[in-house]
Amino acid sequence: MNDPHRAATLEALRARDPAFDTWARGYGVIQHLPLTQHRVASLLERAASPEQRDAWLALLHAADRIACMGMWLVAHMTYVRRPRLDGSPLSADDFKPVPEGHTGGALNMVPAYTGYLLANSLSGDTRAWLMGQGHCVAAIDALNLLTGNMMPEHARRYALDDAGLATFVNDFYHYGVGTDGAPRSPLGSHVNAHTAGGISEGGYLGFAELQYVHMPLPGQSLVAFLSDGAFEEQRGSDWSPRWWRAEDCGTVLPVMIANGRRIDQRTSMSQSGGTPWFRDHLTLNGFDPLTIDGRDPAAFAWALLDGEHRLAERVRMLRDGVSDYPVRLPYVIAETVKGFGFPGAGSNAAHNLPLADNPANDERARASFNAGAAKLFVPAEALREAIATLNNHGQSDRPAERDHPLANPAPHDAILPALIPPPAGTTQSPMAAIDDAFVALVRANPDLRVRIGNPDEMRSNRLNASLDMLQHRVTHPEPGIAESLHGSVITALNEEAVVCAALGNKQGLNLVASYEAFAVKMLGAMRQEIIFARHQASAGRPPRWLSLPILCSSHTWENGKNEQSHQDPTLCEAWLGEMNDVASVLFPVDGPSAARALLDLYASRGRIAVMVVPKNALPVQLDANQATQLSDDGVLCLHHDQTPAVQLFAIGAYQLEAMQRASQRLREKGIAHALYALQAPGRFRAARDAREATSVHDAAQIRALIPDCPARVFLCHGRPEVFSGVLRPLDTGTQSRFLGYRNRGGTLDTFGMLYANGATWAHATLAVAESLSLSPETLLDEAELAAVQYRSDNPDVLR
Repeated sequence: MNDPHRAATLEALRARDPAFDTWARGYGVIQHLPLTQHRVASLLERAASPEQRDAWLALLHAADRIACMGMWLVAHMTYVRRPRLDGSPLSADDFKPVPEGHTGGALNMVPAYTGYLLANSLSGDTRAWLMGQGHCVAAIDALNLLTGNMMPEHARRYALDDAGLATFVNDFYHYGVGTDGAPRSPLGSHVNAHTAGGISEGGYLGFAELQYVHMPLPGQSLVAFLSDGAFEEQRGSDWSPRWWRAEDCGTVLPVMIANGRRIDQRTSMSQSGGTPWFRDHLTLNGFDPLTIDGRDPAAFAWALLDGEHRLAERVRMLRDGVSDYPVRLPYVIAETVKGFGFPGAGSNAAHNLPLADNPANDERARASFNAGAAKLFVPAEALREAIATLNNHGQSDRPAERDHPLANPAPHDAILPALIPPPAGTTQSPMAAIDDAFVALVRANPDLRVRIGNPDEMRSNRLNASLDMLQHRVTHPEPGIAESLHGSVITALNEEAVVCAALGNKQGLNLVASYEAFAVKMLGAMRQEIIFARHQASAGRPPRWLSLPILCSSHTWENGKNEQSHQDPTLCEAWLGEMNDVASVLFPVDGPSAARALLDLYASRGRIAVMVVPKNALPVQLDANQATQLSDDGVLCLHHDQTPAVQLFAIGAYQLEAMQRASQRLREKGIAHALYALQAPGRFRAARDAREATSVHDAAQIRALIPDCPARVFLCHGRPEVFSGVLRPLDTGTQSRFLGYRNRGGTLDTFGMLYANGATWAHATLAVAESLSLSPETLLDEAELAAVQYRSDNPDVLR
């Protein structure tokens, strides 16, 4: 700050206000730049009285000490096994033989999270927080321990004394595994279910940037800690001002920790022009950027309070008709060096282990550690006084940070509308049936904020009524198009961005629809959510958000008009690999089963389901009772002869049509058989742990639903190898056959796709003959057999 007038003003202020001067001098490695001093002085002018001003200065002073000790503890988490709260130098035996930790990023997060705590204490409001760089969790856990802001699992194990800290630092990267296969330590390498206030692992960089704008409801405030490295990931975060509306969004405060380094080199931002370049980028994308000193907790606190104030002023101008959307969202850029506060700062090594060698066996490294730790150390009495000062929750009657508004989102149970089944003998698009059911669901729950994630093909996927009612969210609606300033449909040709709109809206009602082949790009974001949800359940705090359907339509078997890039069942196959208690895969066979499965999903919580749903009109196969039974059991018997010789299983709507033709042929040939629609194959897998066992059928239940039979033929939506593994309890060995997608495709119709992949009714019939050791000629005529064995140039005989 080169303004002579401001410098003189600060000098005069420090001369007449000893408390301000004491704070302005800094503490340990925390120094307050003149610009930060000026900003804090302006903040103090808002204090209502001298007593309030003194209280705020005491909070600022306390934050410096807590930040220093937070960095001290982070360094100890990486290197030390026996900390000493008396601050005495450590000997070789006090260090870990194998140090580990994302130390540099965690050190950078200490002033940031301390500033968040300080802003809450200054304003008397507890904000929510989110951290995209989850590998920096040591900062959060360390400061939570120091301030006593812990979940029960941490509070029972850790305390602010030598013994408690020894347990704490040794739990960090402990690697011990329990008999149940879970980590013994409640500390993780990333944010986990035991991190007080944590709502996302932050292990997949870039997804926090896409979610934060969709998280808080009006009246709530969220601080989103982001990283300049993650800026290189999903770039849909640039669109946050396009989506934010005061009418249904709370205050969002993105804070980028700009330390200029990734793991092995400078960030792309640093190489492109640094934070000045980034400020220009943010301005062009509708943000209001503000640069602060990322080494100072006071700078963070000021920026959060100032950002909230500026956003509130813009909302007032909106409501007064002075301005319009998009609103320029505040965006804080916190400039720092990686690993600030400790030796090795600013180097590549700061990412993980900032010291050149291990203090456990290197004297120079040990001396460097002790010198660095001494600069950060806060004596016990001063530390406890700072903690007591900062923890002023009782004075403002606000919740602890572990209980912030987004820590456990729990919308009320969804009111489920009644379903009106279509007349028997009609056809219906299963996606259109979902469309009708979702519209009715939204109308029955007007108080739940809605987000539909849509990568541009909503009408193609037959969600017309939902789009007409909810509309694309845009800042300048185009006449004659289903667009609205306050629309609930988040549309962008960016699958990661749109799925994150739904994943972020955990206090509301959500739906995502995509072409099946492109939905696989959502997988990382989806997987992070269900892993975190499962860990929460294991910790005794199951997630309470309403479950989310991911609709995969325009799918492999009906998208033949495009090339093979559009014919890909990878997402449902990958999702079948996840744990069934949080990750369902459903294959409804018609409109009634699709609508019933959708509504039953909204009656559950904490699950993400991939629903593979045709968009083309198909025969209505089931009545309302059958659709309910299929949803309840995951399987439905559609035909059953006495003592069947073979059982047919259809996994998918087009697969059922093919199996029905195969069934008809078996009836004509006098082969006793049974036909099943298998909607939820994951419920018939062998459970991999006790929690998954609660969501799958046991052996007795399977036998009750599907009586024993030596010969079974499965016609699968996806690759048969995947389904044969999942359905191992149903696999009878040499008399079982699995058919499905085998990576053949191109510009074909549905029959062409089935034929190319050996998945027509005739291929299923041939598989029956093989499983029963019958001659193929017993079930297929000469022309059919020639076609199915690819000896004929007339496959149309099988149409």
